[in-house]
Amino acid sequence: MCEFKVVVDGEVVFEDAIYAKKDGDKVIVKDIVGESREFKGHEILEVDVKSTRLVLSPMKKI
Repeated sequence: MCEFKVVVDGEVVFEDAIYAKKDGDKVIVKDIVGESREFKGHEILEVDVKSTRLVLSPMKKI
């Protein structure tokens, strides 16, 4: 299985993520044991399977 490190501003903020979903103005991630975390005001910027990284970025205000 492929678990991802979730990165925000160059810092790993969540590990072993196997699920990610954009839900309105937030991204929800879950790990292999079902722990979850919400990143409000963020969007998915990059998914890198080879490096097992999921990069989130603050949403730009219009």
